[in-house]
Amino acid sequence: MSFASPFPDIVVPDETVYEYLFGELTEADGDRVALVDAGSGAETTYRDLVTRVDAFAGALADRGVRVGDVVALLAPNSSAFAVAFHGILRAGATATTVNALFTAKDIAKQLTDAHAKMLITVSPLRAQALEGAAHAGLSPAEVIILDGAGEAVDGHPNADDLLASGADAPEITVDPDTHLAALPYSSGTTGNPKGVMLTHRNLAVNVAQIRPIQGVTKDDVVIAVLPFFHIYGMTVLLNAALHARARLVIMPSFDLTKFLATIQNHRCTVGYIAPPVAVALAKHPVIDEYDLSSMRIVMSGAAPLDEELGHAVAKRLDCRVVQGYGMSELSPVSHCMPFDGGAESVGIAAPLNSCGWTIPNAVSKIVDPETGAEIGVPESGLSAPGELWYRGPNVMAGYLGNAAATAETIDAEGFLHTGDMACVDSSGCVYIVDRLKELIKYKGYQVPPAELESLLLTHPDIADVAVIGVTDAGSGEEIPKAFVVKQSGTDLSAETVMDFVAENVAPYKKVRQVEFIDAIPKSASGKILRKDLR
Repeated sequence: MSFASPFPDIVVPDETVYEYLFGELTEADGDRVALVDAGSGAETTYRDLVTRVDAFAGALADRGVRVGDVVALLAPNSSAFAVAFHGILRAGATATTVNALFTAKDIAKQLTDAHAKMLITVSPLRAQALEGAAHAGLSPAEVIILDGAGEAVDGHPNADDLLASGADAPEITVDPDTHLAALPYSSGTTGNPKGVMLTHRNLAVNVAQIRPIQGVTKDDVVIAVLPFFHIYGMTVLLNAALHARARLVIMPSFDLTKFLATIQNHRCTVGYIAPPVAVALAKHPVIDEYDLSSMRIVMSGAAPLDEELGHAVAKRLDCRVVQGYGMSELSPVSHCMPFDGGAESVGIAAPLNSCGWTIPNAVSKIVDPETGAEIGVPESGLSAPGELWYRGPNVMAGYLGNAAATAETIDAEGFLHTGDMACVDSSGCVYIVDRLKELIKYKGYQVPPAELESLLLTHPDIADVAVIGVTDAGSGEEIPKAFVVKQSGTDLSAETVMDFVAENVAPYKKVRQVEFIDAIPKSASGKILRKDLR
């Protein structure tokens, strides 16, 4: 049986992301600070942000970007990222956000698959951006380097070149229910990365679903260190905070001492993190050197948070710690603890080893993956484990150009099969217990084994290979481990294998353990038996 959200339904937005976030901006809110670049201290008010977004949209349209075109955005967190992202959407185009850690090969692959018409990036990522864009067939004029020397100097337009025409934002008419706003890439439940088609309604409704649960207000100061190119940062941080008219203090990357100093200096009240940051907050001695008393809530996502670790962070910072669950295909949030823990809003506090309840306007079910039987909500205790299925208005439109993968993930009744094993308690609170899917989660990033296996099989000294996630004894984190079968007569070392991978992938995808074996266990159909390797 399916179980619904305990939270009241919300009104599903019927407008574009731009209209939903900024359409009702008041004069008073226009003067509020929206964005602060932590490094420089530069501030952007809500009025200035909307003006810059409109100008950016006009500049893109002036350079030939049309409704439905795909524009890639490769950049770390900054106010410029926020302007570019929302400028792309305001122009009626689709933003495919690219991981700032990607290699040129990764970038080219995404640009090609997404059919990107333009790439927007920044100087620190210039080398890999240009190489990737060239392989994808983009001309120099189609690679915008926002802080670059400019089109007259090196052929690549910069922000000044873009805005030189002073063109107005175009008048566009799109259907929010079908028009694609964002195209992040995810490996889904298995396999290589696929373009996740998220409509304007998907992104807007997910903000509407989580806003009343999380309770961020215009008085909050939110530290933004999670990357905006990731769907977690895009929706939960950037879009939800802007809709609340809160102040976002933006960090381009995570550095513990800078993170702590930013919280102290800006009196941040809300922090969104992934579990590796929780480890530092709970254990690192430098924490005691900073005044973090302004923090009222820390929310963890992107990977499961250990219950004891969560309680340690709460005690260390003297604030509430909560957890949520989601995936790119869900825009991304599907389950969440309220900022009050649930005591007032649901009538029961969510255990910290859970991911909370189904969000508004949605239903979940737990299904036995072997039999297909639905597992009911128990009268007490926890249910038997099963695969978590979810249905709601934030479910993606599908995978780009991949009807088969879409059909495997979303069934005829509209339920998305998450590939995660979960239990449910009597209140409808969900607990993620394992993964059916083969993805490895390293520091919150998705590492698809199939991608690493394909790469390793190109090495002349490797006969066969399988990659799984294992727990690192030192950090307690999941890391990629390769089981390698050597070609006969070769002298291959573990270091050589790891170096080979490191030279060809983003840093978070690196293989961190290698074991040599005689044969990879496989089924009769040739499928790798990863459970045997584990």
